[in-house]
Amino acid sequence: MKFLYIFLFALLSSCNSETKRKLDIHKKYTLLALGDSYTIGESVAASDRWPAQLSAKLKKDSITLEPTIVANTGWTTDELISGITKSDVTGTFDLVSLLIGVNNQYRGYDEDQYEKEFKVLLDKAIKFANGNNHHVFVMSIPDYGITSFAEEKGLDAAKIAHELDSYNAIAQKIATLRDVSFINITPISRKADKIPDLTAADGLHPSGRMYGMWVDYMYEQVYKNLSSI
Repeated sequence: MKFLYIFLFALLSSCNSETKRKLDIHKKYTLLALGDSYTIGESVAASDRWPAQLSAKLKKDSITLEPTIVANTGWTTDELISGITKSDVTGTFDLVSLLIGVNNQYRGYDEDQYEKEFKVLLDKAIKFANGNNHHVFVMSIPDYGITSFAEEKGLDAAKIAHELDSYNAIAQKIATLRDVSFINITPISRKADKIPDLTAADGLHPSGRMYGMWVDYMYEQVYKNLSSI
């Protein structure tokens, strides 16, 4: 039995090493992060944004990742589409992420609109990834219903959770149909109900610590996406 454990450990270590050998430590990988306040990092320092923390974590593995962000606080799906059009972003990227929809839900937009425009955005993301869907990942919408902001506004936390779950189901369905990775960070966001310092000083957005938890959770998948290049 002891021999079996040693064999399995050696096998897993070998697989991990094989994965890491696929990445070129001399290459500068690029990330295009598309989204809203959760991507631009409202109320946290630039270094605490999740794209910046992902870059820093990869650097510890001797991998250089240069993020480009097209996101703005308050953007809905249609506004992100417009923002991409107005941006000076051109060319292709090694990785492209998409996290959008919370403001659609907050403003009470129809789910059909979200589904239609999310498809447009994901197709744009795949195009930015040079047509390779395995270089794209979708992130779920965090749940702000458990924040002090929502409580002070008298918002219905259960209703928000239900509607965001529905939005996330739509995003996951579309991602699956396009064979794109879907990373569910919503359960992490709900931990802020019990852990106050997971929320930024504005009482609404994630803190740097929460963004760090997102990065830890998504790291293996992102590394896998990079290794497929």
